[in-house]
Amino acid sequence: MSMELIELSNALVKATDHTAASVVAIHSEVRGSSSGVIWREGVIVTAEHALRHDEEIHATLPDGRVVPATLAGRDPSTDLAVLKCAEAGNRVIETGDASTIKPGSITLVVGRTRASGPVAALGVVSLVVAERRTWTGSSLVPYIRLDVGLQPTAVGGAVVDVHGKVVGIASPRFARFGALAIPAATVDRVAETLLKKGRIPRGYLGVALQPVRLPDHLRQSLQHNEKTAAIILEVEANGPAHKAGIVIGDILVSLAGQPISRPESVQPHLQAENIGKSLNAKIVRGGAVRDVVISVGDRANGGE
Repeated sequence: MSMELIELSNALVKATDHTAASVVAIHSEVRGSSSGVIWREGVIVTAEHALRHDEEIHATLPDGRVVPATLAGRDPSTDLAVLKCAEAGNRVIETGDASTIKPGSITLVVGRTRASGPVAALGVVSLVVAERRTWTGSSLVPYIRLDVGLQPTAVGGAVVDVHGKVVGIASPRFARFGALAIPAATVDRVAETLLKKGRIPRGYLGVALQPVRLPDHLRQSLQHNEKTAAIILEVEANGPAHKAGIVIGDILVSLAGQPISRPESVQPHLQAENIGKSLNAKIVRGGAVRDVVISVGDRANGGE
């Protein structure tokens, strides 16, 4: 074996040992576990979809102790859950800048099993996009896809860069193949909000939408370059759209001055900072164009 490979192997072992000191196993059932990372003193971050129960949660710490943990909050849209654990405070990870990650970069996913100790998976970054929205509507900045074989026990583990710093949390939730690194900056933001509020505020309009093709004459009169818009299939009683006078069959063409070509086009307008704001909307009803104003609601207080 060449010296270069020996040095690489030793470096990976060192990085795994270093990171594993801040990685725990999370379990809420008799069998099976996922991983979590001690993100700050007394706080563990893990993959939301792998946390099957809200109660009777335990963490196996790096020193082998099994201690209770309580759920601070979940955010399915980013696949992150935050746990409080007073015993988790000896080692806190050092985060790196996920924006420096490039396709071809080597990454290491470090997790922990409840019985066998640390687990590691070596992978390569296969795709990096400056920003991409998941199918849940949440924005990942950056969006980092990993070509890595991720064992179930390593889900929620730490994604480590070549400098030994944690750049994210490993999750296969939004990836067809391999896994994603939920960026450290996203983890910071979500963890802070969940610790303070127990949930992530999400805006909503109270409608069900479906793409619909717009006739050419309407596109020209509206200066709508897209071939499609979004038709209203349902309107939630007493929701924001209902209060704005929106009815079933209306076609949503634009929102806050931005064209709406499909239901997903609405998601960027429903971020927490827009809750309570009034957005100008342009709709088509019976062939006629109308302007309406919709106030973005808080999903926790109104529904989808």
